[in-house]
Amino acid sequence: MPPPLPSLQLRRLLLHRTFTSSSSANPLQSHSRIISHNTSLPHPPPPRFLLFPSRLFSSETNADPQTPDPAQIALSFSKELTGTPEADPQSISQRFHLSFSHITPTRDLILQTLNLSPEAGRAALGFNDWLDSNATFSHDDETVSLFVDYFGRRKDFKGMQEIIAKYKTVAGAKTLDSAIDRLVRAGRAKQVVEFFEKMESEYGLKRDRESLTLVVKKLCERGHASFAEKMVKNTANEIFPDEKICDLLISGWCAAEKLDDATRLAGEMSRGGFEIGTVAYNVILDCVCKLCRKKDPFRLQAEVEKVLLEMECRGVPRNTETFNVLINNLCKIRRTEEAMELFGRMSEWGCQPDAETYLVLIRSLYQAARIGEGDEMIDKMKSAGFGKALDKKEYYGFLKILCGVERLEHAMSVFKNMKADGCKPGIKTYDLLMGKMCANNQVTRANGLYKEAARRGVEVSPKEYRVDPRFLKKKSKEVDSNVKKRETLPEKTARKRRRLKQINMSFVKKPHNKMRRRM
Repeated sequence: MPPPLPSLQLRRLLLHRTFTSSSSANPLQSHSRIISHNTSLPHPPPPRFLLFPSRLFSSETNADPQTPDPAQIALSFSKELTGTPEADPQSISQRFHLSFSHITPTRDLILQTLNLSPEAGRAALGFNDWLDSNATFSHDDETVSLFVDYFGRRKDFKGMQEIIAKYKTVAGAKTLDSAIDRLVRAGRAKQVVEFFEKMESEYGLKRDRESLTLVVKKLCERGHASFAEKMVKNTANEIFPDEKICDLLISGWCAAEKLDDATRLAGEMSRGGFEIGTVAYNVILDCVCKLCRKKDPFRLQAEVEKVLLEMECRGVPRNTETFNVLINNLCKIRRTEEAMELFGRMSEWGCQPDAETYLVLIRSLYQAARIGEGDEMIDKMKSAGFGKALDKKEYYGFLKILCGVERLEHAMSVFKNMKADGCKPGIKTYDLLMGKMCANNQVTRANGLYKEAARRGVEVSPKEYRVDPRFLKKKSKEVDSNVKKRETLPEKTARKRRRLKQINMSFVKKPHNKMRRRM
């Protein structure tokens, strides 16, 4: 076998063959050309094939291929899914294979595609089939949870269960979290209990104390404490509950504002050998305060003292969260002075305020128009080391309160402090201040604020703001001189008095001019 030709010789041979084939394509034309010329003339030199650039005959290019934008790819995926949402999943998978076989799917790309395609429906199953056929991609727990969350948002729980059953070998904690969360949000508490009972046999999800704690937490957050308690009691022989699960059940009853059931469960816990800790008592205390605020705020102090006394009798210590619950509820019923006194007594119980304590008090002080004390509380918060908690969201809350209590000038000073602390104000902050300035008929300042937002790159859309009638200049009414104005009683009395005086003075003898000069 002869050795392979070098690349340069191979190109020359290829060009020579193409040239000879093109010249022999029309033999009559070439023959006539030869007869017409003189044979004594020298033949034209052969073409110099080395002048052709070798780049034209190479499959490699020097230009780097442009990396596609993931957002554009996700948009193309979404158009393909939402174009024919009623199509068969197999046909959608084939179309994806023909159009996007060169793309390597990732977790972020799948997430963007599903978020852009809320109306795709069951067409997402075809997208999933294409992912399975892609050799460069394999599902894991996180990607399966994305499809579970997608079908759960559409309340297509049958499709959600099909996905979990199909990938039972890779489904894990994130898949379980997404499935339980979507079922609970849809109000399917009964289906959650049924799903937990058969999730190990049908879906390959492990039933242990962690999964039980997750399901109980999701149910109790939405106020389905009765279903959670029944499930815990039915599985007690297999998975014995711990104190965390019991605390979650108490918080679930308190979230549903059923204080009697919460105290009943707390009694069963103490009789069963569980210790009721500070967490459970804080939840009960919050429920007591909430019910008192709704029904009878004057009974708040008496009912709170009962719960605190029971904590002392059982030896349960107070913590910072206990004081936060009390301060927050006192501020909600505008008892700011009592909240400040309680704040000053926290050190007596060995508790120190946290960021939440300071924020609640600052809001309450500003709402009570105690501006100076609110500023002092901000300084205390920064000196205590909680300055990082003063983010853009919290500052926006302060500005909203100050604008609501008609303290625009102080709101602007807080706005300056916000920028000094490194917080970049957003669209909502500028829109709030501009709207309040226009309401106060301060259009020039509002325009200055708009220009400042434009300099900072904040895209505030201009709109029409209503001016408060209190700050409008009252127009003077033009009085028609031809219309006779009706006198009021004081004006009439004054006119009569002047006329009587003129009549009385008419009877007095006036001195002559000479006498006036002498005087």
